[in-house]
Amino acid sequence: MKNRILDWQGCKNVRDLGGLRTRAGGLTRFGQIVRADTPSRLTVAGWAALYDYGIRTIVSLRTHGMTEPELDVSAPYPDIAIVQVEIEDVTNRDFVQKWASTDFWSTPLYYPDALQLWPERHAAAVAAIGQAAPGGVLFHCVREHDRTGIISLLLLALAGAAPDDILADYALSLDPERETLLASRQTSTREVVLGTLEQLDAESYLLSGGASREELSAVRARLLG
Repeated sequence: MKNRILDWQGCKNVRDLGGLRTRAGGLTRFGQIVRADTPSRLTVAGWAALYDYGIRTIVSLRTHGMTEPELDVSAPYPDIAIVQVEIEDVTNRDFVQKWASTDFWSTPLYYPDALQLWPERHAAAVAAIGQAAPGGVLFHCVREHDRTGIISLLLLALAGAAPDDILADYALSLDPERETLLASRQTSTREVVLGTLEQLDAESYLLSGGASREELSAVRARLLG
């Protein structure tokens, strides 16, 4: 797992989705899809490292109804495409009351509700990765934990990654308060993430949200070859 962590100056959480075990017995591919906190923090050296790694598309995961200047990414290389996708919506009052106005919005406890609410939004994010031009794809939110976490979960589930490896990947996004918060609800990161995966058929879910089979195949090709 640690070999997947990338050191790009300015960002704190960057890692490749390669090197994870799949149910079929293989490994996901390196150099294809990277998850990160916002690249707007990258230094000149950090941007150079990103570019040298082959990233040519950046997918920014936003929340409808929020102004987040940290997600206004401008790449210093003209051949890097920037795609903005809103995967959540804080104009939804029930979601705000139950999750966005609480500390639990920073845990995977809200994932099942988000998945139920916004298949079209999540499918659009995954489709953007499937539609990306040749070269690596980086997807990100602000701190790399929550929005990035749910899209990573969908991508890896779609590729058939082993649930324990998906969990281990999520756990690399360190948050010292997460387990305390979840313990207050008599649960844990492990229980929540594996429970979410157990109820999820990623392909059917993303198709129901409007992603095409071709887009999903393109994502699988990136991760599996």
